[in-house]
Amino acid sequence: MGVVIAAGTAVSTAANAKSADQVSGTYQFLPFDATVAVIARGSATGMNVLLFADGQALMNDSAIPYTGTAGAISQMDHEIASFPLSAGSRVEFYLRNTTGGALTTDYMLVAEPLE
Repeated sequence: MGVVIAAGTAVSTAANAKSADQVSGTYQFLPFDATVAVIARGSATGMNVLLFADGQALMNDSAIPYTGTAGAISQMDHEIASFPLSAGSRVEFYLRNTTGGALTTDYMLVAEPLE
């Protein structure tokens, strides 16, 4: 079973803006070797994600392909990508709105320990 290292519901991002780091203050540094899954759904097209590990871009302005404002978010239905990361890796996750209006995003970053 994975550990949720960051999550947010209806996180609003202003038009043409990038959010603050969504992992800051939680599991910023992974305590174990893990596969980290990015699970997200935006309220409309135009939301992108940026994921960095130890300063290297793993997802650089990648579009969130799932949209909607109702219902639950699930790993099976809304996983965008997953990456193996080493213990101690510094994880950073940002949302970026490419549209002219404010949009919201539901997201989770889940770390599944490697055996």
